[in-house]
Amino acid sequence: MTWSVEVRRAPDPGRLAADVRAGLAKTPVEIPPKWFYDEKGSQLFDEITELAEYYPTRTETAILVEHAPELPHVGTLVELGAGYSRKTRLLLESVRPALFVPLDVSEEPIRDAATRITRDFPDVEVRGIVADFEDELAPLPGFDGDRLVAFLGSTIGNLTPGPRADFLARVFRATAPGDLFLLGADLVKDTDRLIAAYDDSAGITAAFNKNVLHVLARELDADLDPDDFDHVAVYDSEHHRIEMRLRARRDLVVPLLGLEWRISEGEEILTETSAKFQVEGLRAELAAAGFAVVTTWTDAAADFSLTLARRV
Repeated sequence: MTWSVEVRRAPDPGRLAADVRAGLAKTPVEIPPKWFYDEKGSQLFDEITELAEYYPTRTETAILVEHAPELPHVGTLVELGAGYSRKTRLLLESVRPALFVPLDVSEEPIRDAATRITRDFPDVEVRGIVADFEDELAPLPGFDGDRLVAFLGSTIGNLTPGPRADFLARVFRATAPGDLFLLGADLVKDTDRLIAAYDDSAGITAAFNKNVLHVLARELDADLDPDDFDHVAVYDSEHHRIEMRLRARRDLVVPLLGLEWRISEGEEILTETSAKFQVEGLRAELAAAGFAVVTTWTDAAADFSLTLARRV
């Protein structure tokens, strides 16, 4: 079976510049986490998922191993934020689609996944889409009512409540009554375990966090040296979320976008938030967006959840 890639949103330095300008106006300064994921960033995140401290990937995989066979067969499987599609095999074996649609902001992982999947599943057509799930997702390939849209890895946690509701609304608009939505979400747990998952002893997460500085240097000609920053992970107990930050080691003056970005020693840049959920709260958010929850699966320790919902 052949594969193809549709580029709906090519890399756009103008969009990066707009996001950085908006982030510079905030306190603390924010850089959206989607800018981690150039080719190097995607590779680093793939390494993170193999770390001992990073429980979400292996826990979600274990839930899929146990419960994916309970999923119904569909004609089309869509994976949002697909990356390298490492867990996709479990879904492909269970739902047996004729068409697989990986959607990701980075093209290289889609091509890599498409090559592997067409080799291992010769009866499955792959149509990759390079796009940002912050944009409208429609049109999605496949027949209405015969799709399963998967959003795994607790990427939903990178969105704060307002943007999260907007994202779920976009999924609703892109799907049709009867389509299924499978959502992976990390759950609230011991703070020390959460912090360790985002600040591993090997320093891979630190390199991943600092990679956004390489992106700014390359795309916006910013004079930023990652060695001038420390990786920091903290837990915000009020909002139930991990925050990843970059903390300046010294005073810096960075020419950027025609401005002088002054960074004081100890000042922090917010690069990612990762919300942790309660199952009932997540189910309520899905219901508010127009999805009827079918079931929620968790591991024995209730570290992670997979929720299957149907578009009404």
